[in-house]
Amino acid sequence: MSETRLVHIVDEVAEIDASEESTLTMVVVLDGFLDAGNAAARAAQHLADVAGTDDGAGRVVATFDVDRLHDYRARRPAISFVVDRYDSYDAPRLVVRLLRDSGGTPYLLLNGAEPDNRWEGFCRAVREVVERFGVTRVISMGSVPMAVPHTRPIAVTHHANNSELLLGASPWRGELRVPASAQALLEVRLGEWGHDAQGFVAHIPHYLAQLDYPKAAAVLLEQVELAGRLTVDLSGLRAEAEDREAEISSYLEANEEVGDVVAALERQYDAFERAEESGDNLLARDQPLPTGDQLGHEFEQFLAGLENPDAEDQD
Repeated sequence: MSETRLVHIVDEVAEIDASEESTLTMVVVLDGFLDAGNAAARAAQHLADVAGTDDGAGRVVATFDVDRLHDYRARRPAISFVVDRYDSYDAPRLVVRLLRDSGGTPYLLLNGAEPDNRWEGFCRAVREVVERFGVTRVISMGSVPMAVPHTRPIAVTHHANNSELLLGASPWRGELRVPASAQALLEVRLGEWGHDAQGFVAHIPHYLAQLDYPKAAAVLLEQVELAGRLTVDLSGLRAEAEDREAEISSYLEANEEVGDVVAALERQYDAFERAEESGDNLLARDQPLPTGDQLGHEFEQFLAGLENPDAEDQD
């Protein structure tokens, strides 16, 4: 198989080929990285759940050759063992689905396991999809753990390969060297090939990074709606978020020491906000930020309590 066949694209997609829409958005969420709080994956799942299609999940219009992209020993898929035999192998998938928003507008969703290798080949394969279907904008979602309190608005880092696409100012100054991802490289390469791409990264309280955090998923989808000119029913996701917030608040009320840690983060966050508004140094004075180890210790029981609500309380 040649490198150009890293992806198999359906020959005819009447819904797109016959569409009179002048724009077509493709949303990208690659699992395995940049997903604190499972926010991006939950957002992608919500898009599939609420899609206005007959099968709910949407028609697959492109399939990537995962066998050439996935490191099975690094990320072993699950397989069921039933009494005396192996069964139900959960093969990793990386596909592009055709979905419709609440108003019937078609768009694409590229979702699945992030490639472990051949990133450049993967980017070229995505370019094939973009050019085959006439995608006019690619939008990615991600989330990272940050030293922020859950009681403040979720911040979002906006990024794009074309500054005209940016919906908000960046909170960062200067250059940051961060671990690369296939999703980030894709944005760079698409820009080099003349295709618009942008994305949003939600800042997740790092004491909640191991939990599902639907509030952040809803915030990401709000940005996707604006950038992609789509309409998504977020009511179910927001209801999940309210339930999660109630669980967190209930735990904090019963655990004063954990509440103290959150209060320290709130003071630090508010000091940063005031400093930014006044143009002063962003480093707040006399407001030491709890370390990752301190937060980990304080929230060890917190995480266990939320994931195991029936377990006995521990001191």
